[in-house]
Amino acid sequence: MGNGTWRRPANDPSLSDVFRTVRVAGHQTSWRRLAAFFGPGYMVAVGYMDPGNWATSIAAGSKFGYTLLFIALLSNIMAIILQSLCARLAIGSGRDLAQACRDGYPQWAAYPLWLFAEIAIIATDVAEVIGTAIGLNLLFGIPLEIGVLLTALDVFVVLLLQRLGFRYLEAFIIAMLGVIAACFAVQIAMADPEWGAVIRGFAPTTEVLRNPEMLYLALGIIGATVMPHNLYLHSAIVQTRDYGKSTKEKREALKFATIDSTLALSLALVINASILILAAAAFYKAGKTDVIELGQAQSLLHPLLGSAIAPTLFGIALLCCGLNSTVTATLAGQTVMEGFLHIRLAPWIRRLITRSVALLPAAGVTLFYGEAETGKLLILTQVVLSLQLPFAIVPLVQFTASRGKLGALVAPRWLTFAAAIIAVTIIVLNGKLVYDYLLS
Repeated sequence: MGNGTWRRPANDPSLSDVFRTVRVAGHQTSWRRLAAFFGPGYMVAVGYMDPGNWATSIAAGSKFGYTLLFIALLSNIMAIILQSLCARLAIGSGRDLAQACRDGYPQWAAYPLWLFAEIAIIATDVAEVIGTAIGLNLLFGIPLEIGVLLTALDVFVVLLLQRLGFRYLEAFIIAMLGVIAACFAVQIAMADPEWGAVIRGFAPTTEVLRNPEMLYLALGIIGATVMPHNLYLHSAIVQTRDYGKSTKEKREALKFATIDSTLALSLALVINASILILAAAAFYKAGKTDVIELGQAQSLLHPLLGSAIAPTLFGIALLCCGLNSTVTATLAGQTVMEGFLHIRLAPWIRRLITRSVALLPAAGVTLFYGEAETGKLLILTQVVLSLQLPFAIVPLVQFTASRGKLGALVAPRWLTFAAAIIAVTIIVLNGKLVYDYLLS
């Protein structure tokens, strides 16, 4: 994996407007210091339950009941390991992943990596914009074309919250996650799933290997798990904490950051599993095994669950998911531009640029082709993300395995080995997604 040192020194802080703004070192008790670390993991967890993930969970639950809950659990374990490496890179090297690529590779390699990262973030943003617009359409009947344009306003929400302090932005994200969790809790209580079957769904099954259709959906769940922007984002926002400079303080910071992201991703698992459980309890049980569209799922909840509130809660959860995802994708965009290129724009200008580039394809497709084509655009964004994924995962595993780059915080060999297997698995599955897309 290479033990060389960095080619260039770490001269600039990550996300300079919020770098080391959350105090940790002064707190006397471990519990207070741990509490100061809660936040970044929840912002990362948002990416694991974005509108793009909903479709795979709904399809899996409606088609195969609770069987694929094990795959949701497995993909979450993969995510926990990779995100822990992001925190390790940030705390061990003082760099986010974008800065690490810039300082760790020759310039001829760093620029293409920047370009791929930007394309991935735009693709992510397109998916979130469409998801938010669908949420507005389901809840308020706002046409998709207008809903897409309204999503531009959340740029100003981010700006306002960040001016108040990074903790306010984190609080907004966590509040939205709470709303999503509450919406699904109520819907699942209405659907009354068979809890014995739910528990059995988390156990491994060989049926996945025997049934090609089930295997394909399982690959979809795993393949859609890790998103490139999450790796850049986590390695940047961990550094909003002022955790000190000694090796002892860094080790403690790494421990707390890993606890934070693990707990947050566990919440993401609960929400993703809830989407699958709801689909299984409402659709699979009623024989509706072909539900894949978000709008279709929402419209079916009312007649199946017998309550007008269920589809409304579904729409609220989707809207919160879309809003959360656009906030974190925009922050990731700032990380990538600053980290790779040293370009420091005012945060609102940077966010407006990212959002404008994402709005153009999303608005164009909804305007000229209508709702039917937005599904195809969503699939295309996932393929674009798949193509970019190796250019984010491979450097992450490589840098965290290098003692010359991380010093005392270098990843243990077992962790590097596990992460490498996960990386290869996700890259192969995403490669299959691209292959299938090109053949279709």
